Formats: sequence, C-alpha cells, structure tokens
Amino acid sequence: MKYLLKYLPICVFALVFYTVNAQDSIPKFIGDSLYREDQFYISVSYNIFSSIPNGVKPEGISAGVNFGFLRDFPLNKRRNLGVAIGLGFSYDQYGQNLLISENENGENIYTILESAIDFKYNRLSLAVIEAPIQFRWRNSTPSEYKFWRTYLDFRVGYTLWHKSSFKNNSVKIVNSNINEFEKLRLSTALSVGYSKFNLYVQYNINPFFNKDAVTEDGQQVNFNGIKLGLIFYIL
Repeated sequence: MKYLLKYLPICVFALVFYTVNAQDSIPKFIGDSLYREDQFYISVSYNIFSSIPNGVKPEGISAGVNFGFLRDFPLNKRRNLGVAIGLGFSYDQYGQNLLISENENGENIYTILESAIDFKYNRLSLAVIEAPIQFRWRNSTPSEYKFWRTYLDFRVGYTLWHKSSFKNNSVKIVNSNINEFEKLRLSTALSVGYSKFNLYVQYNINPFFNKDAVTEDGQQVNFNGIKLGLIFYIL
C-alpha cells in the first residue's frame, strides 16, 4: 500500500497529460438530444491550511491528487442544468512544523517545532474515498463538446489511511494511529473553466482533528484544509 501511495502522484500526472491529449481524437456522437455529461475526473492541487495554531506554518511539500467518476442527471430540456453523483479517491499531503509523536503511555503529543530545529520533512498524509454530489451549469449542446462550465459540489468522504511522518538526520517518527484524527471528511468544492481545463478549489468543512488534539502550549490543533488546483473532466 505504501509503495502505491508513494508513486500515485507520478502515475496520475502522467495519466492527466495522456488523457488530455487523447480526448480530442475520441469520436463523438453528434446530434444526441438526450446526451449526458458522464465524466471521469482527475485533479491536481496545492494544499494549504485555513486554520492553524499560532506558530504552525507550512513546510515542504503540500500537494494532492484526486480522481473518480460522475454520473450526470440533466434537470431541464436544454440540459444545461444538472446534478451528478459519483465516487472518487483522493490522496493528499500537508507539510508543516507540527510534530505528532507518542509518549510512553501511547498518548499523542502535538509539538510545534521551532524554526531553529532542522528536519528533512514533517507531514500529514491521508487517503480518502469520497462521494461527491454536484450541481452543474454548462452551455454544452448535443454537438458541442467544448463548453464553459461551473460545477459546485458537496463531498462526504471516509479516511482509509492516514499517518504523520517526521524525519531529520538522526530520527524518523511515523504515527499512523492518531486517535484524535477525524476519519469522516466533509468538504465543498467549486470548479470553473472551459473544455478540459478548469480551476478548482476545495474546502474541508470539518477539521482534521477533534477537540482532544491540543498542542503542548494548550492550543487546539484545528487543522482545516484548502485545495487549490486544476481539474480535468474526461468524457
């Protein structure tokens, strides 16, 4: 599993460029007045925090990939309004300077690393299966497959795997049993664009950690994530 997740971003990036270049060569059915915009989607994002304790700051790589399938249900005769439901998978990393370790009793300790402390990486990684429900506007027609779109969705997800990992020149700390981590993920997303290329933003509604996650100086951890990037819809 860990090797799959390690090379997943590279595979997805390669798939994005292949599918984007290949899509125009796929024959289209012209004149189908009952067409649907059923789509596979792939997104790549830069990940940031919207709510963090004082003293916590981004460090290192914070990026994510997301892919899945959406089933389209038009709502009007013109078929420019619709809803879609789907199933997807996301893998994200958030690099920062909050170390999550354990004491001798197996309890998690949240330590804000000072700028004088040198380390190679310190990140939170997670893999989530999610179900988006999407409201759609587009100006497509039965014969036009390049069009403007605005899609707004709500997503319910469940974390299949998560871990915090820290490494410096002499120590490596991996914690994949974070009791305070919220496995249920709720988020909303917006994508706007033309044809294959669409700007994308996703906001995590609930924090990554519950109220029991407190730093050593008494602050609530309360990480909320924001994903900014591009999403590609593949017919």
